[in-house]
Amino acid sequence: MADDRPIALDEYPVHQVPLSMKHVATGDRNAYDRCIFHVFDHRGRALLIVGLGVYPNVGVIDAYATLRTGDRLHAVRASDALTDDRMNLSVGPLRITVDVPLQRLSLHCAADPADPDSLSYDIEWTAAFPAVWEPHHVQRRGERLMLEGRRFVQAGNCSGVIRAGGDEIPVVAGEWTGTRDRSWGVRPIPGEEGGRAEAEYRPEGFHWLWIPVRFDDRFVMVIAQEDADGYRTLNEALLVRDGGPDVQLGWPRTEIEYRPGTRHPERAVVRLTAPDGRPMELTAETLCSSPLALGAGYPPATDWQHGTWQGRGWTDRRSYDMSDPAAHPAAAYGVTDHAARFTLDGQVGHGIFEHGSFGRHDPSGFTGYTSVAP
Repeated sequence: MADDRPIALDEYPVHQVPLSMKHVATGDRNAYDRCIFHVFDHRGRALLIVGLGVYPNVGVIDAYATLRTGDRLHAVRASDALTDDRMNLSVGPLRITVDVPLQRLSLHCAADPADPDSLSYDIEWTAAFPAVWEPHHVQRRGERLMLEGRRFVQAGNCSGVIRAGGDEIPVVAGEWTGTRDRSWGVRPIPGEEGGRAEAEYRPEGFHWLWIPVRFDDRFVMVIAQEDADGYRTLNEALLVRDGGPDVQLGWPRTEIEYRPGTRHPERAVVRLTAPDGRPMELTAETLCSSPLALGAGYPPATDWQHGTWQGRGWTDRRSYDMSDPAAHPAAAYGVTDHAARFTLDGQVGHGIFEHGSFGRHDPSGFTGYTSVAP
């Protein structure tokens, strides 16, 4: 083909397989490569979530930003045709710049020219600790590979400004925290025929915790994924200090206090174990919540999901009224990110308590998809 030519990245010795860097090593349509950032203040007034992803086998690049303040969730989403310039991390009004890899990144969103009071921001995200690998994530439904991802996570400081609804919110280092996750591999994109896997292997339940926490002198990462019986398929508890060896903290056991009549976590205790056997308690209090199915494009969103073709140059802005949770029933069946205050060994830290619990989960006492906390 006349247009099948090398791209700029092919100049560099970064190839892993005998293919152009334009192509991924799998023909799976669900191949992806993306990131997510969390920027939040320590008093629970604001939670900004930013993400960008490429889906090379469907030819799509997209990005989003959501801002939760009070009972309002502002959202910007953009999608376009993927080009050969994979170093250009921008879609519509949304842009991410890697200023110094693994150390400093810039997050930018331009306002709607027709609405100067719409969501916009300029944020500098600076690492406070080294990035660390998360466990290799593999999930199957029957024999069908649904998800395989390589990830790393990092915590840092943020500074800059966020604008929305006529307000300007200063982002001040020391008063705000940032976390981020990078992942790539295979992950479901809407539009694929479910086939036998969907018909015969419907999950009875899913229970997920992803908890990155930044303290002044350490970074703690906890991950747990369990099925309906409580069988754990993903597990991590790690303490990271700059310049020191990473420390494993055993098999995390989490006790969650849910808001009555919901599965919304209000407080939690994560029981950890130091290498010398000493018990440790990581406590969490959620401050500000943002369901990823609203605005951010995660399942089971009904207005837009990642990797779906929206046409060239598509941008969508909207806001959600969060005062009545019953107005957004799909959010209860998706993962929610909660900005939270944590304590560990007498220190106070801040991070994300990401949680999703749907269907049966025996350890929590949930009996099915309609089951909630008493």
